[in-house]
Amino acid sequence: MNSEEIFALTENFIAPTYKRFPVAFSRGAGVKLWDAEGNEYLDCLAGIAVCNLGHCHPRVSAAIAAQASQLMHVSNLYHIEFQARLAKILCELSFADKVFFCNSGAEANEAAIKLARRYGHEVLGEGAKRIITMHRSFHGRTMATITATGQKKVQTGYQPLLEGFDYVPFNDIEAVAAAITEKTCAVLVEPVQGEGGVILPAVDYLNRLRGLCDERKILLILDEVQTGVGRTGTFFAHQHSAIVPDIMTAAKALGNGFPIGAMLASDRVMHYFGPGSHGSTFGGNPLASAAALATLETLRDEKIVDRVIQTGTFLKVGLERLKQQFPEIIGDIRGLGLMFGIDLKDVPVAEVVGACLERRLLVGSAGDNTLRFTPPLIIDKSEIETMLQILTEVLKDVKSGQP
Repeated sequence: MNSEEIFALTENFIAPTYKRFPVAFSRGAGVKLWDAEGNEYLDCLAGIAVCNLGHCHPRVSAAIAAQASQLMHVSNLYHIEFQARLAKILCELSFADKVFFCNSGAEANEAAIKLARRYGHEVLGEGAKRIITMHRSFHGRTMATITATGQKKVQTGYQPLLEGFDYVPFNDIEAVAAAITEKTCAVLVEPVQGEGGVILPAVDYLNRLRGLCDERKILLILDEVQTGVGRTGTFFAHQHSAIVPDIMTAAKALGNGFPIGAMLASDRVMHYFGPGSHGSTFGGNPLASAAALATLETLRDEKIVDRVIQTGTFLKVGLERLKQQFPEIIGDIRGLGLMFGIDLKDVPVAEVVGACLERRLLVGSAGDNTLRFTPPLIIDKSEIETMLQILTEVLKDVKSGQP
């Protein structure tokens, strides 16, 4: 089927919830994608920070194929070997003692919200169910997670929203302290705000937040859906500051493209999720768990995360060169590991993303007008140079007034 035929089917039969670019991909390998006509693209978005091992990694694909021919699904009424093994490696790579599996980042954040409220009810008092979140945050598209999200644009049209959330500016510890009351059970925060524009906090922000939560005896929940699984150069982004959260969520890159999410917590907190308190039909089923286990084992065994800071530094240097070349177009550059955003001045980010696509480079957008880069962690320096060269050509055209 060619691209035009795919476009027509999408237009006729798919809900119009996405503004799609005019391309239909048919296969991928590593950092490359090919469309239905066989044109090659360089993917520096990785399915929005999902395919950290690149497309169709042999070890992950083999694990999926083997498990699909053996057992795809039973249910969580029974023990599942790969799920148990996956939980073990996640606990070994993090602070956690226990893991709850689901299918997405939104579901993982739903689970975290429910666990925090249950903890508040049981430990802090019946009224302690409010959660503090940040302006410009993003936590998902369910009713609870759009309410937790500190962006009006994702909440519009869905009122009345869920009760129990208070919003404060990101990176403002005094605002968090002022918002805590006897009804507060937790603070929910992204270590780096992804959808908000790749916004990094002050170096001591998470440490101070941890101390404040301890002082007030409330939970610290970290949303690592986008920043986790090696994206920032440590397995989870908060490990740069060496703090320990009470609850953490992960998804996106966890299955390298296969849908799976996880909510991790200490025994002290997970204890309040007893039998029947929460559940998921598909969460952590044999096929999803096999994919995620192969992903984590590959990242660990091949020490891929260890190289992310070095590769990210190379990318940052290249972006800084671009800023020097195009100071009238490029504003602030922010990033950590292989998660970068560059603010554009007086140029719509959609225009630049579209122009890159025409030159067969995939990049994304975030925040108000930020160009986002989240390439596979396996990207090499030559591929980054190619990306920078294409971006240079695009910005030259923008500067000259060409579309």
